Amino acid sequence: MSYYDDTKQELQKLIEDFNKASQLFYDKYSKLEKAKKTIVQMTKERQIGFPCLAKAYDEFFELQDKNLVDFLKYKKQPAISASEVVSEYSKIKRKAEREARVYKKLVDYYESVYPSLIDLREEVEDIDETTERSNKFTPKELEDDATYFLSVEEYRKLPSYERNQMALERYWTRPHKKVALGKMYERYVGYLYENRGYDVEYHGIVEGKEDLGRDLICRKGTEHIIVQCKYWSQFRTIYEKHIFQLFGTFFQYRDEHLGQNIQAVFYTSTKVSDLAKRFAKELKINLMENQKMDKSYPCIKCNISKVDGTKIYHLPFDQQYDNVKIEKNKGEFYCKDAKEAEDKGFRRAYKYKGLRKE
Repeated sequence: MSYYDDTKQELQKLIEDFNKASQLFYDKYSKLEKAKKTIVQMTKERQIGFPCLAKAYDEFFELQDKNLVDFLKYKKQPAISASEVVSEYSKIKRKAEREARVYKKLVDYYESVYPSLIDLREEVEDIDETTERSNKFTPKELEDDATYFLSVEEYRKLPSYERNQMALERYWTRPHKKVALGKMYERYVGYLYENRGYDVEYHGIVEGKEDLGRDLICRKGTEHIIVQCKYWSQFRTIYEKHIFQLFGTFFQYRDEHLGQNIQAVFYTSTKVSDLAKRFAKELKINLMENQKMDKSYPCIKCNISKVDGTKIYHLPFDQQYDNVKIEKNKGEFYCKDAKEAEDKGFRRAYKYKGLRKE
């Protein structure tokens, strides 16, 4: 073979290698571009439920199911009927999974726009513990919500003040859902205002979804303070939309109570954005930022019945706790310990159907 032929062959091989490298580069580039377009598309579709992402998941699971169908169909002893059943149910499953993913992303998006929806989710997901308790305690014992925090042996053998104190301590230390923590925070803030001489209506807890954003209504003479409480983790931030919500309900209340000194206070355990602070200042809303909850405050309400003078103490999980108002001038008070309450002649509140307000 001549030098010319050798050179020609080497040149052809170089051209072939170049073409293969070019094709490989083109394939990888195309895949990268496709991935880039997919990511861009997913970003654009973020606010409408991530259908692109849901479709990608769907295709992945479809391939998995197809492998199972092919195995049943083409193995040494084919199971044709079984493969057809698997194929049909795989379609149904993929459709349900795809719709579930889309709805979940929609819910996540709505909750990012309206954070108050996060609280409502927990009410839907709440686990009913009644069945488990009913298998352990008698119907009479189940009237006492302390049974949520005590074993049967503890409840039946401990003196009343000791078991009630134990239930109270476990109430504070056990994990709580966000809705429950929100109520606890409202009670704590309400207690602070009561200590300053205000008559406090726990409007948010009593009225629930109908509270119009007024968690507390604190009154002293002609002064009315509308308080909204947000007990959030330190990683979440209060934004201007939350300030606007309070201003709206404050404006309505002020319009309904002409001639009164109406104020608005936003109480939160977390930080407030700079823009929200500017709006609060312009709208004359007082901000109480980074106000943590002191779980050691005296939360037992010692109340004297207006009907017959019976001395009754209420724990935070008792039925009438949020309806009871403490009037110090009548000998009523808050305390930390159930024994202190019982030593002063107060008994634990009962829970009956149709129980009158005390």
